[in-house]
Amino acid sequence: MIVAEPKPLQEVALSISGYKKVLILGCGTCVSVCLTGGEKEAEILSEELSSSKYFKDASPSFIVKTIERQCEKDMVETYLDMPHEIDAILSMACGAGVQTVSEIYKKIPVLPALNTTFIGALDEPGLWREKCQGCGNCILALTAGVCPVARCAKKLFNGPCGGSSKGKCEISQDVDCAWHLIIERLEGLGRTDHYSRIIPFRDWSTDRGGGPRKLVRPDRASTVSMP
Repeated sequence: MIVAEPKPLQEVALSISGYKKVLILGCGTCVSVCLTGGEKEAEILSEELSSSKYFKDASPSFIVKTIERQCEKDMVETYLDMPHEIDAILSMACGAGVQTVSEIYKKIPVLPALNTTFIGALDEPGLWREKCQGCGNCILALTAGVCPVARCAKKLFNGPCGGSSKGKCEISQDVDCAWHLIIERLEGLGRTDHYSRIIPFRDWSTDRGGGPRKLVRPDRASTVSMP
């Protein structure tokens, strides 16, 4: 899931200062699961921002709505019943959702209430860890399901560095060495032969090095804008 964290209330208040009627728009998927952007969190944010201490003048009035996904244009256009006289939208979605809503409502400022952090998973109650960087060329089949791009500080592809010690990364004793985890899992799977394979030099063109990426599936759409 995409993991996000709330922006400081003072920063959020400053971004909506001067607006009279603000729609706080929750998102019901990723950020809802990580407890930062769902329906409940949108209601709480509305209550917190209603305090006059965050504004020099009168605080805006708030309307709270939540839709399932802000990152899908069709869903936003179909299910968001935009209230009248809204002069700003405070989005509780990831950065993709903020940008999607702003593309639809071009004449209304769409402002982020969250900081998008990483693609991760819930490891235990209240703790999410980064698992993936969306690099576009997955090698998890060779690394026993542990991603060295996201989980190794140096993004090493063929074993641990000299700084690894007792299963921990040199950057912190709180950080597991990704390659220690990979080797342990390969041993448990009886696939240590994978460790002896040399993973070739990385083609980073599938990552962010080539600029904003897109996925085109002509078989899934009647009309697709091709490059």
